[in-house]
Amino acid sequence: MLDTSTPFSTLIRTATEQQHNEAEHSTFMRDMLTGQLGVDAFNRYTGQLWFVYEALEKHSAALASDPVAGPFVKPELARLAALEADLTYLGGADWRDELIPLPATAAYAARIEECASEWPAGYVVHHYTRYLGDLSGGQVIRGTAEKLWNLPKKGDGVRFYVFDDISNPAAFKREYREALDQLPLDGSEVDRVLDEARLAFTMNTDLFRELGAEFSARN
Repeated sequence: MLDTSTPFSTLIRTATEQQHNEAEHSTFMRDMLTGQLGVDAFNRYTGQLWFVYEALEKHSAALASDPVAGPFVKPELARLAALEADLTYLGGADWRDELIPLPATAAYAARIEECASEWPAGYVVHHYTRYLGDLSGGQVIRGTAEKLWNLPKKGDGVRFYVFDDISNPAAFKREYREALDQLPLDGSEVDRVLDEARLAFTMNTDLFRELGAEFSARN
């Protein structure tokens, strides 16, 4: 078990503060959420998320019984169906025909797949950075998107951010962090997992950077 007096949920939060801040304050996210970019940017971003969550959720069944990853695999978190509903609303019924991953997206999804297949603790890190972010800061994105582009409140276009099966998000996040604190990690593995957490946020930042470059080139 974790041989430190500091809860692992605290360790992972403090270890990733810089990378989290960089991702959260990327130029692309700023421009998108201040209305400088149109709904097409939101649609493009949503499409890139599809690849990330496809990688996360395609292994859910296999990892559900894993002693490390299993406690985090919860059906109420699943986002892929909601993403597909949003993409249909934002991009039309043939959204799949034009959906192509950016290089950063492909690398991000590939890393998740690698962890899911070979390193459950690494998978947990990516699970944590995505889903707890969706339950937290993701709600700001939802509210802003609804106002900017007149999307139905908690409806089509933003269903990705709506967790209908989680009645108390605060309690859910607390229980999730308690599960993080129970991860069976020794000292060297803790360092490796914290490095992966930093990488996860960096990969998000890389994705935002490429999206920003794409939309900058259009203007």
